[in-house]
Amino acid sequence: MTEFEGKMRPLTANDLPQVIEIDENNTGRSRKGFFERRVTAALNEPKQFIYIAYENNGDLQGYLLVRLQQGAFGGDKTVAVVDGIGVSSDAQGKGIGYHLMEELSTIIKNKNIHEIRSQADWDDQSMLHFFAATGFLLAPRIIYERETSYLDTEVAEDEDEPFEIDYSDPSSDDIAALSRDQVPCRSLSEGDLAAIMKIDGKIMGYSRSSYFERKMDEILNESGIRVSLVAELDEHVVGFVMARVDFGEFGKTEPSAIIDTLGVDPGYSSKNVGSALLSQLMANLTVLRADTVRTEVGAKQLALAGFLQNNGFEPAQSLSFTKAV
Repeated sequence: MTEFEGKMRPLTANDLPQVIEIDENNTGRSRKGFFERRVTAALNEPKQFIYIAYENNGDLQGYLLVRLQQGAFGGDKTVAVVDGIGVSSDAQGKGIGYHLMEELSTIIKNKNIHEIRSQADWDDQSMLHFFAATGFLLAPRIIYERETSYLDTEVAEDEDEPFEIDYSDPSSDDIAALSRDQVPCRSLSEGDLAAIMKIDGKIMGYSRSSYFERKMDEILNESGIRVSLVAELDEHVVGFVMARVDFGEFGKTEPSAIIDTLGVDPGYSSKNVGSALLSQLMANLTVLRADTVRTEVGAKQLALAGFLQNNGFEPAQSLSFTKAV
């Protein structure tokens, strides 16, 4: 590793043009919208993000984008999710990425945060090598995805459905269209927050209000396209799917839908509510021309994995990584 000569500093809105340029040179495609939304979100809620810049002789040569997430994957601890990192092409091979990650580790330790997470496609050799070199390990989680197309397999009415999916930092209709005909679904609105938190509290046994308040703001205000839904029976909300359509996270350059959380009131677990939500989500995403949808599941969440597989999901060609700090 060559001598480290530059300096670390917080990334600012003034750095945005250089960040976009570095990323476009590295990926061959502009993700301007993604970076603009992220900078705006960081300015509005600076405590939820860590953005680091590496500068040498007045030039921005590297950056690291991190979102702090609390309540992800059904847990109650805060983790740092790296979903954007870049080094200018003329400065690569000098250890800048390594030092950016070391700077992040120092910052989050001071915030009493002890885990970093990220993702990479299995064939992205440069990112896999980088994660290995900076102390990451494969995480005990599986990323599932499927195309946003219609399938005609119907879920048995007496089949209980898992209550929650957390992706946390990305589809189906095997679920037949019949499910959404029997369970009305509509777009999620800000007024649904209390009902969503009540359902989640029944599932988890404790409140994750701060997580859902933050997730609601992210979905309604930061996501490129709003696709989140709630299901209603007996004149009240009995299930929800919090999802978004965007591109840019973890280096993705094609639009995809990300399911952050799916929840069903335990009292309605045999009513195909989860299937109806996924069915309606697939119908909406097909119209929006989002080709794939993905989410992430813990390796021991076998019932949830089975539910996804029954609804057309398969393990993605992507890997989840974790690093203890």
